Amino acid sequence: MKWVWQDNNWPNFTYSHPELHDKEAIFNQNIGIVIGAMNHLAESNHSMATIDILTQEAVSTSSIEGEILRRDSVQSSIRKHMGLKIDRGNIKANEAGIAELMVNLYYLYRNPLDKEMLCDWNLMVCNGRRDLDVIGDYRKHVEPMQVVGGSYNKPKVFYEAPPSSQLDHEMEKYISWFNRALADRKNLPNLAFAGMAHLYFEMIHPFEDGNGRIGRALVEKSLSQRINRPALNSFAKVIDQNKKEYYNALKACNHYLDISSWLHYFTDTIIASQEYTINLIKFIIDKSKFFTKYKDINQRQEKVLLRIFEEGMEGFKGGLSANNYQTIAQTSPATATRDLQELVNMGALTKSGELKSTRYWLNLKHL
Repeated sequence: MKWVWQDNNWPNFTYSHPELHDKEAIFNQNIGIVIGAMNHLAESNHSMATIDILTQEAVSTSSIEGEILRRDSVQSSIRKHMGLKIDRGNIKANEAGIAELMVNLYYLYRNPLDKEMLCDWNLMVCNGRRDLDVIGDYRKHVEPMQVVGGSYNKPKVFYEAPPSSQLDHEMEKYISWFNRALADRKNLPNLAFAGMAHLYFEMIHPFEDGNGRIGRALVEKSLSQRINRPALNSFAKVIDQNKKEYYNALKACNHYLDISSWLHYFTDTIIASQEYTINLIKFIIDKSKFFTKYKDINQRQEKVLLRIFEEGMEGFKGGLSANNYQTIAQTSPATATRDLQELVNMGALTKSGELKSTRYWLNLKHL
């Protein structure tokens, strides 16, 4: 069976999505909620929310590719690229690179898409790599660009992208299409445009590595350009929670120009990502209220609570243990037990389990 780019009508994608109009309405409504929530934040909380969203997307888009980054290092690097104070100096090359991409997207989303931009992004996401022949330009190798899965003994080719010799032509067409489609709001609604921009790019797979991260960056760019402000979607975060569904949705389009199934998945994922962002902004607001309410805690307690908030809405996986508290606060078991009980008594934390299985959780109710 032919790959999609071998179809005589490539790249003329088609789709049928009767619910698209309704999904667009939900998308626009959520954009209004995000804008309103961000506008009502104090300046410090506005910066905090922006940095948290960019950090989570950097960590999540890398996690999708199997690359685990340190959240605090990525956040420090994002702060550095935004000209803010940082508190961590040991930042790895891959952490600095993906952080730079997130900040670049945030500040420069209005710039027209071109080859230089995409190649710069590839330099960022492959920062520090020594195992690739070409970084910062389209791939050159003569071997087929294949997406392979299955077991080591029985590998299976899930997709084969256009050969390197066709990339200049394919990417010229892609960039031209993107910049034309950006203005075609009547025939290509926001969600269809962004979904197509991502899928079309992934089908070409122009770089040796980093195509997934760049493709997801194109979603943020396309939507930000359409609404004329940073979209601040949590697209990668939502995908990372169910990567199999994401890859299956992409795989369904490997041979066909009809991308209806992909757009159904994509529109639902974007709306879910907006809802996640809205909840994250609420979490930032709750953090401010939390420390106002519990302003009389001691320095050890404050240090640990700040560390929990740094983990984001999910908090510590499995909850905070007494050992976690001792390590973060650098204190004795007896002091940790006393501090934790005080936090439970005042309502700052809730408690579950017993003895060594005891775990503590932020209590954000009734703030």
